[in-house]
Amino acid sequence: MSAQVAVVTGGASGLGEFIVRRLHAEGYRVAVSDVDDSAALAAELDGTGATARSYRVDVRDRAALQQLLADVVADFGGVHVLVNNAARTQATPLMEITPEELDAVMAVNFTGTFAACQIFGAHFADQGYGRIVNMASLAGQNGGTATGGHYASSKGAIMSATKVFARELAPRGVTVNAVSPGPQDSPMVRAIVGEDSLESFAENIPVRRLGDPAFIARMVALLASPEAASVTGACWDANGGLYMR
Repeated sequence: MSAQVAVVTGGASGLGEFIVRRLHAEGYRVAVSDVDDSAALAAELDGTGATARSYRVDVRDRAALQQLLADVVADFGGVHVLVNNAARTQATPLMEITPEELDAVMAVNFTGTFAACQIFGAHFADQGYGRIVNMASLAGQNGGTATGGHYASSKGAIMSATKVFARELAPRGVTVNAVSPGPQDSPMVRAIVGEDSLESFAENIPVRRLGDPAFIARMVALLASPEAASVTGACWDANGGLYMR
């Protein structure tokens, strides 16, 4: 049997890149999907295209997601895992968020994730197997602090959608789970918090440190594995103790 195929949206950089690298290292053939060019990452992982390929896709476009599924199946012969990682992050003050900005953030973060769950979920259900991992956020659980209210709201909606799709697809051999990171040691967090404020910011985290994106990628890979068959509708937290339940 050929290695399983995983699609990672927003996979060209940031946390998505960590996830792509982890899955590829574990033997998955990886489709790196991003609105930005992901060809360099795919070529670095496998210049032949046998185990890594890039796909330029805007998750706001449902037809583009449908084409992504068709292209990956044509290129790799199938698909088994979807990681919904594509996201738009903005830290606009709550009362200054315009309707246009709200729509733009929700279109990427929530609508894109929901549509991908429908499109890939139906395909997985038809084949009797699949793994979907949605990237949530601490902001969706506690309302957010450094991020914008629209971002926090979209991530809360993703956690609800995870449960809805998990319940729908469970009898068909498809699991749907979420991973909810707190602040990570990443360029995005450093930009939002500011390098001069990082130390004091970390002091307010119970474990006194930012998270490790490589560990988040390991969590995603575990949920994406065939062995994770009994885990569905779950949200795995990694927030340094900022939110406990």
